[in-house]
Amino acid sequence: MYAAALCAGAAAWLTAGRDQGHLRAMLSPAGGGVVREPPHRPWQRLPVLLRARREWLCAVVGLVVAVLGESVLPLIAGVLAVPLERRRLRAAERASARARRADEVIALCGAVAGELRAGLQPGRALIFAAGATDGLGTAESAVVAAARFGGDVPGALREAARQPGADGLAGVAVCWRVAVDSGAGLAAGLDRLEAALRAERDQREDLRAQLAGARSTIGLLALLPVVGLAMGWALGADPLRVLLHTPGGLLCLLTGGALEAAGVYWAARIVGDARRGGVG
Repeated sequence: MYAAALCAGAAAWLTAGRDQGHLRAMLSPAGGGVVREPPHRPWQRLPVLLRARREWLCAVVGLVVAVLGESVLPLIAGVLAVPLERRRLRAAERASARARRADEVIALCGAVAGELRAGLQPGRALIFAAGATDGLGTAESAVVAAARFGGDVPGALREAARQPGADGLAGVAVCWRVAVDSGAGLAAGLDRLEAALRAERDQREDLRAQLAGARSTIGLLALLPVVGLAMGWALGADPLRVLLHTPGGLLCLLTGGALEAAGVYWAARIVGDARRGGVG
């Protein structure tokens, strides 16, 4: 039954991809200038599909284990794990976006300081630097408009600093305000701010490198039950049948799964607290 469901889903996906290719061909304008698509190969879309929907691999693994163990329980567990894995992946993507934005803010500080030393006025220097980097993010238009038309540039920078990873723009706003009010050198202030942001980033990267070993150990310990099942299978036993079709096996499976989840969560909390404490 599970194999039939898997084959039916694959056939529907391949048919949908082929129908979409025919539809694009019919909607293409006739005559010169038509962009001809290469022959449609559905299997070439598989890596892209897996990258876009990586969390569904949990359901696929659950389906495979369900077929091997002749039980629906692994499939249910795999489907229930999909939203948890999606949440984890989204959190990792947000963390990566914050790190990229922090790097862009550092690049913005250096670019503005360089334009100022080249002889540009602060407003023009900020406009040119904003076009060369992505440190302002979605607030770039507001900051550029304030710089071009004599608006409240520090206020626009503080608003832009509310974006994830753009905290350094608040320091740019302070440097801008101090330079306007007291006539202090804006380039020198941005240089010091850039150095401070780089030092903070280097500290985060060093701490991440130090915690990489602990994260690897957590992952290795989490995979030990799977290794134990594989060893039992290699020795001629049938661990899946015992775990999924006997009362004692089900009790061991539930207890072991709960302890495994609690241990991984506890270890991840320890590593997370260490990372936040080291950065703070």
